Amino acid sequence: MMLRVPTSKFIPSFSRRAISVQSLLHGSPEAKKAGEIEVQQTCCKPHRHTKHSRLVGRGKYVHGFEVHRVKPDKRKEYQEAAERYYVGIKDDPKLHVKLTGSWETVVGEQDAFFHILEYENYGGYDKTTQLIRTSEHWKAFEDMLPYVNSRTLQLNQEFAFLPTAPPHAQGGIFELRTYQLVPGTLLEWEHTWRRGIEARRKFVAPVGAWFSQVGRLHQVHHMWQYSNLESRKETREQAWQIDGWAETVDKTSQLAKYMDSFVLSPLSFSPLK
Repeated sequence: MMLRVPTSKFIPSFSRRAISVQSLLHGSPEAKKAGEIEVQQTCCKPHRHTKHSRLVGRGKYVHGFEVHRVKPDKRKEYQEAAERYYVGIKDDPKLHVKLTGSWETVVGEQDAFFHILEYENYGGYDKTTQLIRTSEHWKAFEDMLPYVNSRTLQLNQEFAFLPTAPPHAQGGIFELRTYQLVPGTLLEWEHTWRRGIEARRKFVAPVGAWFSQVGRLHQVHHMWQYSNLESRKETREQAWQIDGWAETVDKTSQLAKYMDSFVLSPLSFSPLK
């Protein structure tokens, strides 16, 4: 993720839409089984030749983080073009790609839009992107470009201990937190964060957590959903009262060079909203 903004650091009480996730790629038993066979216990010292991604990641999927910085006076036109493109590729069964979610920045770099796409590993990413370039969706993609000042793409893998949430409509806001780690500290960060996450689960259900593999390296991201900013404040204050959370924050902050926080509002066509 290339955006950088200084940080300031539930299950929601409102009703949830009942959906069946058995037919969805996100969070399905097949996805969990395929991904979790990649993980090993990080409390044990890995062989020095073992790849970090195999120790901490779900190997089944790759998530593309697409960030578009849009011309301020063209936000409406951009959103209409983005909906045509992202809904089009999501609904095309030949492409085998899932749209995890699409958001606009509320707090952070303004006029920025985040899109997270899920591919079936790197082979699936290669195949899907090649198919898009020769399909009718390419015209829809090009229709977005006149409204965009700049764009970045980062490929991430999910942490095995926190698979991405399935599509749902709970309302409210999302917070995406990004940490630029000191190189070589991914395993330590994952182990510390995994132990402390249970303190946060008592008050808020995490949406997902990822680490970068292509693009800006040595980054980790995690996403949360709240009913509003006041709910976010109260939830975070409650977490500090639970044993283990203060230690988690202290240890993980020592592994990070800087931290970013983005408050996001889901777009109308976002599966996560």
